[in-house]
Parts: sequence; structure tokens; C-alpha cells
Amino acid sequence: MCSNISLTTLQSWRERPPFSYSVKVKNLSELGSSTLHSDGKYQSRRFSSGDYKWRLIIYPKGNDKDNGSGFISMYVEIDSTSLVSTTPTEVYADLRFFVFNKKENKYFTIQDVESKPFNTLRTMWGFSQVLPLSTFNDNKNGYLFDGDHSEFGVDVMVAPPPAKWEILCLDVQLPYPKFSWTVKQFSEIKSDIHTSNSFSMGGMKWALKLYPKGYSIRDNKWLSIFLSLDDSEVLKEDEKVYVKANLRVQNPSGSNHLTRELNRWCDIPGVGYGWDHMVSIAELRKSYLDKEDTLIVEIEFKVVSATKYSSFT
Repeated sequence: MCSNISLTTLQSWRERPPFSYSVKVKNLSELGSSTLHSDGKYQSRRFSSGDYKWRLIIYPKGNDKDNGSGFISMYVEIDSTSLVSTTPTEVYADLRFFVFNKKENKYFTIQDVESKPFNTLRTMWGFSQVLPLSTFNDNKNGYLFDGDHSEFGVDVMVAPPPAKWEILCLDVQLPYPKFSWTVKQFSEIKSDIHTSNSFSMGGMKWALKLYPKGYSIRDNKWLSIFLSLDDSEVLKEDEKVYVKANLRVQNPSGSNHLTRELNRWCDIPGVGYGWDHMVSIAELRKSYLDKEDTLIVEIEFKVVSATKYSSFT
């Protein structure tokens, strides 16, 4: 059972009646007498919500065992047989309890902002202190009307189990994190773009792209280098891949390599991510081409994200 009023409890007024279930009592004092042999509680007929069966439970004189003495106590109980026959075996539900006030012509409502877990160990949740009996029983307050009539209700909003999800892993262990590309006779390349063979990394295929004359005509004094997902890759809708890597233009001397860190989300195969101005052509010829006019570009991957999606996404 539940607890008294807490910081997570909301109280309000609502004109719309409860949509899950209501109990209209035409002689509340007699209802109180009828519960003497049922532990002080009245159990409603079972009703359905979210493919489960429930009961509204009312303690007209308060649930003494749950610190509800002097209050109206209200709970909702799930039918335990519906837990056994369904999956999952734990059900989360948002609960809102109602007491009609004829004077206001509205329903006093009380709810907890947190969903409640129903399972075989705990089948009942609610409030032991919904309304003080001194307030409820005073006819001028409007909760008792037309002699000794009253109305109680509940909304049970069952949260469905998560059907759509993704699991993002950013700590991928890459057994062979490096790819080296040897570009021979660099100065003889006539095309505007020079692309490496595709290679696999982190479960995806990639390619490096060189622009020997720069990415644009205005940048023809610079070498541009980009990493891209291979054109053959097909991503799911809104899928993206995070990559963190060090891209190097190697110095033939074996040291003083030119290194840049790439840190990007890639979401369109064939689109490159890197640097328009990786190194000037003048500096490239001076420091990074060997005597055979060979350029070596290496990329070392630190992280390649991997994402699993539910089959319903």
C-alpha cells in the first residue's frame, strides 16, 4: 500500500469525470457498516485498463493499517492473475483518484507524479489520506450530497513497455585501429579528387579522400583530406556514426608527422569530414613527399560508435 501525502503528490480540481472507473454510492453510511467484516474496505468490480484487470478499493472510514485513520483512503489493485498470464510481469501505471464535489460541480483529484510498479509482490498502490473525514463528512463542503450520496473514481494509465529504443556504444574496442594509405607519384595526379580503397573499421566501411589541388579552386595551394563513410554504406533513418581519430600525413624521416584530430558525427555516406587546409602544397613538397614522390597518409581510430536499434524503430 502507499503512503501519505508527499512532495511528489499533486492535488487539483477537474470537471471531466474519471475515464477508467467510478463508484457512485447512494448511502455512504451503510457502505461503511457493510465493510465491518471486510477489513473496512469496499472492493469494486474488476475493470480493464491497458489489457489488465483492476479493482478500485475504498476505505470509507480510513485504512488504520496504513496510517489512514481519520481520512478517506483509496487504492487501486491489479488482478494478480493478469500479471501471471502476461509479459512483462511488472506493470507501471500512473494513477489519479477522484472524489466528486457537488458544490463545486468538479472532482477533487489526487495523484502521484511517479508511475507505480505493480508486480506479484506488490499489487496495490494508492493513498491512505485522500481527504480528512472531518472535511468529507461536513455536508456544507459538498462531498456528501442528495442525502448521503457520494462518488469516487480512478484513472489508471498503463505505461506500455518500451518498444522503441537504441543502445549507443562509444567505447568500441578496435583490434586493428590503423589504416595506412600510400599515394604514389603524388605530383602526377591529374584528377581533382583521389580516393582510397574502402576499408572496414568499427563495423562500417570508410574511405579517405584527397584533393591534391585543394577542395575548391580558391584553395589550390592546399592539400585537402577528408574521411567519409563509404558510398556503399546504407544507414537507417536518422542513424549516425561517431568517429574520433588521428589523421596523419607522415614525414619520410619517421618523425614530426603532421597530425590532426578528427571528432565528428557522420550521417551521410560519401560526404567527407576533415580539413580543407590540411597542409600547404609548398610545405607538403618540402617535408612530406619522399624522393619517389610518395605520400603516406595514416588514420588511427580511437572510437567508432556502434548503435543497436529495436526492430520497431
